[in-house]
Amino acid sequence: MDKKHNLTTPIFEPLLPAEEVPQQEQNKSAWIRFIVGFKYAFRGIWYALRTQRNARVHVAIALLAILIGLLLHISTLEFALLVVMISVVFIAEMFNTAIELCVDLASPGYHPLAKFAKDVAAGAVLLSALLAIVVGLLIFAPHLWPLIRPFF
Repeated sequence: MDKKHNLTTPIFEPLLPAEEVPQQEQNKSAWIRFIVGFKYAFRGIWYALRTQRNARVHVAIALLAILIGLLLHISTLEFALLVVMISVVFIAEMFNTAIELCVDLASPGYHPLAKFAKDVAAGAVLLSALLAIVVGLLIFAPHLWPLIRPFF
């Protein structure tokens, strides 16, 4: 995790028991609460992008892969697979961030199990990124080979 957090960081809002939730929140329809839920989801995405260097690196590489895909005129199916792999890597990174935050909250001091939990989460991100590289090579290599073959 790139930045250290504490309970005074604005991103952490205390959870209130139902009786302490403001009346205006309790009166909202299910549809309004559903729509408001998107605000929290986007806040989570923004938090990951703002605080996690690796998330920003994944986004930069994803944008580069999309640009290359456009330049090489990859097929719709190849683009769909590219988007799926980009999503898998970014979702893994967000789960890794969530796990790190929970471990830091539950175990502020060093504990071997906390370290293993973080290591396993980071390993999941690494495996998803390696899989994305393999899929990227399988997608891009056939399109790039005719362009670079004259140089060999």
